[in-house]
Amino acid sequence: MNRLLLKTLLPTLLLGASATAFAATERLSIVSNGETVGSIVVEGEGDRATVDYRVDNNGRGPKHREELTFGAGGIPTAWTIKGSSLMGGTVDESYRWSAGRAQWSSQADAGSAKAKQPPLYVVNDDSPYAIWVYARAALAQPDHSIAVLPSGRISLEQLRTLTVGEGDAATEVTAWRLTGVQLNPSYLLLDKDQKLFALFGPGADGTTIRAGHEAAVPMLGKLGAELETERAFQLQQKLAHRFDAPVRIRNVRLFDPAGGALSPLSTVVVMRDTITQVIADDRLPPPEDEVVIDGEGGTLYPGLHDMHSHATLPSGLMYLAAGVTATRDMGNDNGFLQDLLSKIDAGQVAWPRIVPNGFIEGRSPYSARFGFIPASIDEALKDVRWYADRGYAEIKIYNSMNPDWVRPIAAEAHRLGLRVTGHVPAFDTPDRVIADGYDSIAHLNQLMLGWILRPEEDSRTPLRLTAMARAGSLDLASDKIQATVRLMQQRGIALDTTAVILEQLMMSRARQVPMGQEDFLSHMPIGFQRYRKRSFVTIADKAEADAYQAGYDKMLATIAMLHKAGIRLLPGTDDATGFSVQREVELYVKAGLTPAEALRAATLGAEEFLGRADRLGSIARGKLADLVLVPGDPTKDISAIRRPRMVMKGGAIYFPTEIYTALGIAPFTTAPAIRPATKVAARADEGGDAVGFGYGEHVYAD
Repeated sequence: MNRLLLKTLLPTLLLGASATAFAATERLSIVSNGETVGSIVVEGEGDRATVDYRVDNNGRGPKHREELTFGAGGIPTAWTIKGSSLMGGTVDESYRWSAGRAQWSSQADAGSAKAKQPPLYVVNDDSPYAIWVYARAALAQPDHSIAVLPSGRISLEQLRTLTVGEGDAATEVTAWRLTGVQLNPSYLLLDKDQKLFALFGPGADGTTIRAGHEAAVPMLGKLGAELETERAFQLQQKLAHRFDAPVRIRNVRLFDPAGGALSPLSTVVVMRDTITQVIADDRLPPPEDEVVIDGEGGTLYPGLHDMHSHATLPSGLMYLAAGVTATRDMGNDNGFLQDLLSKIDAGQVAWPRIVPNGFIEGRSPYSARFGFIPASIDEALKDVRWYADRGYAEIKIYNSMNPDWVRPIAAEAHRLGLRVTGHVPAFDTPDRVIADGYDSIAHLNQLMLGWILRPEEDSRTPLRLTAMARAGSLDLASDKIQATVRLMQQRGIALDTTAVILEQLMMSRARQVPMGQEDFLSHMPIGFQRYRKRSFVTIADKAEADAYQAGYDKMLATIAMLHKAGIRLLPGTDDATGFSVQREVELYVKAGLTPAEALRAATLGAEEFLGRADRLGSIARGKLADLVLVPGDPTKDISAIRRPRMVMKGGAIYFPTEIYTALGIAPFTTAPAIRPATKVAARADEGGDAVGFGYGEHVYAD
């Protein structure tokens, strides 16, 4: 064969018919909220490629270099990744297939497997380019699905073809959905040569796009919203069970958050979204024109709350499956959230109730890029009014805000009936933000940093998290700390704790299942599993590990101290899995609250703070039926909340087993026994047509 021809064909011969020869250099931009915050530079020749990936957003971001060698079918036979992760932790990952054996080593794990042909390896520290590698490998399969190492299977679904750009810049691309890697699907655009053009999702946040086409990011945000909305609509139609008849939940013990105890075996009747009857010692046979659910002696309690959430469209089902029926959104893309609220109100998507907070950030190199970033105090006050007009409950102030702007922002918010919460801005203090008008503080670490950091230290960086390693030396009885506690008592200041995210950070250890995730992590998609089994902070030696342990212990002691002082604690997560809410409640118990006190904080206590306790937060006639059924007694063993069998919210019933199966997660329990209504309710002598009562899509009538 001619040498020149061989050189031209070599990449295709090596990679297989479905592979793409590498261009000398490919550049992609990473855009968040209209601003470029990162880049990917791919350089390749033949069967090799190097990838430089870096992100600087909100004072953090991954920065690493990948080196890949490809084999047949575009599947890597070697892959190394070196650099730093989101929070600055060391990344040093390697994979190689040779002579029928695959071997890998990462923060998450190390292992090997026999394989006659190169298998597809899912890396622990991935990048948008890695998502393309997975998609290309799946695309080469007849059914667009492929098994992966260390375990699991990924699938690719073709969605639509479109043109991005105009004139000479117009590029025809195809949109694909990749599932099985992470908890949420990935959306990609591939060009006619099957090269990566964009990786995108709902909203305008976090889009990766070929350099020079950044102007298309808003359009891709809309496209991502359309595609994910289509999926969400389909899942809601499949998973939400609505009934035209009363639903009678029998044989359950009811948790009373006010008293902290369980009732004797009782019955709760729900019509549409409202509790119509609460019956103790129910001995009558259930009417035939009602749906009957047998709780089998389990516990029925009000839905849990995540009081520090950042909504995404896919996370709604995860929340509901975990028994979370209400969230407090602590900052989001404003257009996305407004659209999501409308879809929830219309019953089109599965989501807990959302109480929205309006996010306002200051301008700095560390700014978080969503909500509003005003350039002046007058602009900030205008932003407050924008949120007030749209029914937001609170203003959330963030890290880069000018401390001198807090007081006028808070005054304007209070004038319009909104509360004020947020981080303690850099170079500010908890005591000052309380005096300036905060009604609550976001994150336990934001409170404790006021006792830890020196005045010149910058909390806009990852220091706002890593400084918690110093917390072990705090004296909680000191005058400084107790002065803050007294100020919180006097002003009625609440704290959303997000202890679970601090636990994830401070106690993460490479190749270990994180604390509190032992019973669910193995059920999850492989990419999610591996990402969680890592160290999110750099731990140089035993002394540093011991410092984080001491800081973690002091975090729990602070929760106990604040609870004893009467400070309202609001369970929050800064996460969106639902499992994290369950763990947050468990951490309250680990800190010293009784299971009943912890469960009260996550149910009635949250609703008292939100001002809706007359409608939600407990089980009583006339209240909204946001309910969770679990086996066991969570007042004795709080871990019982990890196994919901049924969740009710907004007139719909969800069975977690069905949700997890639909999302590619191994279920944890079974659905309760259910008897559909089999008789019509209206009698002929009452006039009118007979009305059929249905279960899901099916209507039953005489």
